[in-house]
Amino acid sequence: MRQSLGETRSAFHRRHALISPDSHERVTLPAWPRCGLKNLITPALGADFSLFLVEADADTTIATPDTNVERFVLCQDGVVSVAINGNEPQMLVLEGYAFFPSNCAHRIILATGARVLVLERLYRPLANAPQPGPVVSEISALDAVPMKGDTRLMLQKLLPSGEGYDLEINIMDFAPGASLPYVETHFMEHGLVLLNGGGIYRLEDNWYPVDAHDVIWMGPFCPQWFGAIGHGNARYLIYKNWNRDPLQI
Repeated sequence: MRQSLGETRSAFHRRHALISPDSHERVTLPAWPRCGLKNLITPALGADFSLFLVEADADTTIATPDTNVERFVLCQDGVVSVAINGNEPQMLVLEGYAFFPSNCAHRIILATGARVLVLERLYRPLANAPQPGPVVSEISALDAVPMKGDTRLMLQKLLPSGEGYDLEINIMDFAPGASLPYVETHFMEHGLVLLNGGGIYRLEDNWYPVDAHDVIWMGPFCPQWFGAIGHGNARYLIYKNWNRDPLQI
């Protein structure tokens, strides 16, 4: 009933945005045949990357993106497989993921009803650094370490940290009552997807209640802070551009 009054938790500002599920719009695009897409963060918002949800309406195969585009895919439901450089497909379990560096030939095979989260961005090479390699893994297989010694806030790094990689994608897991240790302000931007749980997110001078499936864009130098509220853990996936001098970004 409240939705009929034109209300939404989504909010858009110059250096940040909160995109809640009640405002998602489903579209189709040629590069994702037989799929419905919900484009959540794009360059039109001010971001330097795209983040979107994909649901397969029928069995389909997705091809390699345009030149110099790197792609990250997280399996959120259904049967998803990936094939790299003509090799046999590998199945992604629930919360399994794959990273495809730019110009890495690959296919994403989706069965009807499969759902994936996708992040795409233009690769920024570093002189004399090796080209990053593809990664296929799953979140549950990764070690979790305390962030800054706080065992109530655990961190999992989904990608290697070699000089060739120009991005980070991590999982942050907050026990009830845990929070970021300080308000962050930096030249990197973020894309964030709340996987489960909830809490309060500060973005600039705005304080937002957030819940599972909310998406946040944080532009460069957007003050940001999160505190977990509830009986269970709050866990989110977070992207940032990384490993490059600010003049390259």
